[in-house]
Amino acid sequence: MDFDLNRVRLNVRESSTEDLLDRATVYRAGLEQEALAIILEELRSRGFSASAVVQHEQAQGGVLFDDSGTARACIRCPKPAVVREWVWHRLFGKLPLFPRYAYLCVDHRTREEDEAMAAPDGVGSV
Repeated sequence: MDFDLNRVRLNVRESSTEDLLDRATVYRAGLEQEALAIILEELRSRGFSASAVVQHEQAQGGVLFDDSGTARACIRCPKPAVVREWVWHRLFGKLPLFPRYAYLCVDHRTREEDEAMAAPDGVGSV
């Protein structure tokens, strides 16, 4: 796959700040060095210092990584995944066919997972 710097610049300019912060921190291992430099420059132009980027990285506790060190992405959005749980694979997004494991972010994990995380000493955890 060819690496197109102009396409990367356009994508970075159109991306949300939160997405850029995630790319510069937890998704860093999967980026080309030139792309990372463009992302960091865009964050600087939006008023984010290097310490703000480090703070964002430290706040991303519990992110799941693959063997290469890249954060796993949520199946429903581009945010980093924090849990792996069973979901229904659905035909056309409607008809449940079979259960499968999926990676989900804080916003998309199930309510049961929230309750299990809040339970003392892992009581009620899956």
